[in-house]
Amino acid sequence: MRATLMFGAGDVRVEEVPDASIAEPTDALVRVTRACICGSDLWPYKSLPSLDDGQPMGHEFIGVVEDVGADVAHLKRGDVVVAPFVVSDGTCDFCAEGLHTSCVNGGVWGVGGLDGAQGEAVRVPQADGTLVPLPVEVDDALMPSLLTLSDVFATGHHAAVSARVKEGDTVAVVGDGAVGLCGVIAARRLGAERILILGRHEERTSLAREFGATDVVSERGKEATARVRELTGGTGAHAVLECVGTEDALFTALKIARSGGAVGRVGVPQVESLPGAQETFMRNVTVSGGVAPARAYIPELLPEILEGRVEPGRVFDSEIDLDGVPDGYRAMNEREAIKVLIRP
Repeated sequence: MRATLMFGAGDVRVEEVPDASIAEPTDALVRVTRACICGSDLWPYKSLPSLDDGQPMGHEFIGVVEDVGADVAHLKRGDVVVAPFVVSDGTCDFCAEGLHTSCVNGGVWGVGGLDGAQGEAVRVPQADGTLVPLPVEVDDALMPSLLTLSDVFATGHHAAVSARVKEGDTVAVVGDGAVGLCGVIAARRLGAERILILGRHEERTSLAREFGATDVVSERGKEATARVRELTGGTGAHAVLECVGTEDALFTALKIARSGGAVGRVGVPQVESLPGAQETFMRNVTVSGGVAPARAYIPELLPEILEGRVEPGRVFDSEIDLDGVPDGYRAMNEREAIKVLIRP
């Protein structure tokens, strides 16, 4: 079968790899019908050292179950399923607590011998706990939005939950990528009265406004902090969603939170230490968040998409086949695309 491999910074190839197949009785074999490129895939795209054997890429996908192991009880051939971006068994203590990303029997796509999602098929370990059946046909028009359940919509929601967004809040979203845009949707559906999007790409901030953002802050650094303070009467935002992961983005998020407010961090951290710790300590700013337990959120978010109440799939502004994957990485890296959808 064909799948995407990364051999080093900027070196993405679609190669022939061994066919995915059932290896354990708890496995399912899924033919991938939709996948995508994630903003987090761009970090290795910028910095991965040269590899002799490529790194399998991709952690977001929808597909059709082609086969199941003997111990798989809740899935069958022909099911259309969405896969969260990590594997989870659904039965351990952490899964029971809604923290599927810490599953004791979990795994990460493309790591430790697992297939990457940017290919023709995937062996899914712990299939009963990982995969979520979708009540739609394989080419349903909702597919782009349903695919966001795999990561970005769930991650934007996690940012809003971690920042304790509630009815009537003023929320600031740092970052105008797909996660930040989904964070706007999440803040709106949780009742935020005012939503500030911090970004400087007009096509993205325009979409953020359509999703519910009320204000655009295009400044950066100290100027962004000053602008947010100005827009909030000097106090800052009740809740801040940090959706980038760089030191500058996190520092800005902490600066624009009001005293007693909260910051939800979901941007993959690119720094080891927390900036502004002394100041946020003195202002009682809560910092929470982390890797989103998408599997825990899918049952809550799925009906919103099926009923047409939200359209997170609009973050996809480019669609390619497998042959186009290397150029899809380039386009996202050069900010020519917000998020690229792949149809193998």
